[in-house]
Amino acid sequence: MLRTLMLSAFAMAVLWAQNESRPAIQKTPAGQTSVSSGKEMYHSYCAACHGVEGKGDGPASGALKFRPSDLTTLTKRNAGKFPELRVFGAINGDLRVTAHGPKDMPTWGAVFRQMEGGDVAGAKLRIRNLTKYIESLQVK
Repeated sequence: MLRTLMLSAFAMAVLWAQNESRPAIQKTPAGQTSVSSGKEMYHSYCAACHGVEGKGDGPASGALKFRPSDLTTLTKRNAGKFPELRVFGAINGDLRVTAHGPKDMPTWGAVFRQMEGGDVAGAKLRIRNLTKYIESLQVK
């Protein structure tokens, strides 16, 4: 009994230490980017977590509860077809992305609607162009 209690206390201390050593994510307002440039949006909004090349190794990835997805292998992991609607939904906030934990990934649909002054069509255009850029990152 005492041994179990001590092991439990040790495990809790290790978990606490891991959480304490995780760097904090500094949240800043999203800057304005071109609606038509998926690449510019990706580098401004996604690369901090997913990495410049989309491999899930961005500078903020170490502060997340779960490592961000490797976006370069989406087609490979989906039987050779890029999952465009799933990616669009994940960016928009329609899908809960389990790997992101509770809410590490911002709901970009809401952010983009705000940037576009509430214009849903403008926000969807941003998401479409960002999705197309992510498709271009796929490994062959």
